[in-house]
Amino acid sequence: MKLDTSGLESAAPVSGAPSELVDGFSAAPSFDLPNTTDFDGFQKEAIQMVKPAKGTTTLAFIFKEGVMVAADSRASMGGYISSQSVKKIIEINPYMLGTMAGGAADCQFWHRNLGIKCRLHELANKRRISVTGASKLLANILYSYRGMGLSVGTMIAGWDETGPGLYYVDSEGGRLKGMRFSVGSGSPYAYGVLDNGYRYDMSVEEAAELARRAIYHATFRDGASGGVASVYYVGPNGWKKLSGDDVGELHYKYYPVMPSTVEQEMVEVGGA
Repeated sequence: MKLDTSGLESAAPVSGAPSELVDGFSAAPSFDLPNTTDFDGFQKEAIQMVKPAKGTTTLAFIFKEGVMVAADSRASMGGYISSQSVKKIIEINPYMLGTMAGGAADCQFWHRNLGIKCRLHELANKRRISVTGASKLLANILYSYRGMGLSVGTMIAGWDETGPGLYYVDSEGGRLKGMRFSVGSGSPYAYGVLDNGYRYDMSVEEAAELARRAIYHATFRDGASGGVASVYYVGPNGWKKLSGDDVGELHYKYYPVMPSTVEQEMVEVGGA
């Protein structure tokens, strides 16, 4: 019996092909290096030139009734506002939510990918994946892609057999467990309101109002945040959207214009 080894042999050059074409296939690719004495400095400057200027405000915190999650809806690139209606709170499954900060495409893709993996885990094990397991799954995936340009700063919030859970995960593979987080360019302003008003024994209504107010104040001070303040609640029966208010209308709710005040200011200005 004779074995046919013709499939293992290397392919012969194309008959009648120009020599330039054959040489092009066999030659290793090459490119010119930049003409600079400080290549490391050139590389850092080049990265800054193409680095996207992005901004957002997302927050989540655990209280006695579950987890409250809130976010704005503005997508921006530096001074350019591309959208005011981005959905930054993504439903992973009926009991788990993920927030979006960083690159919109990266966050949406990997949250959708995480939702698929969580569903497969549920089918294979006949039980829902825990918040701890889901966040670790996402952190492992992002860690394997570190240094490849992903931009993800997300919170995984949900309810499982052990109760409420909240984790922060980023594109470097970092993972933190906590009681309250805020992520994005507006997070310092949101933290100011959140840390001042947070109590563990709040009701659902009080927690929703605190989250809404924190998002509003962040959008008021941070130009990269704005649009609609969406608030979600995750409890033992799953997640539920509580509200979605335009931050422009929230401004007049929290700081109503009083006619007497306006008249007084006009009188003072006129007298001066």
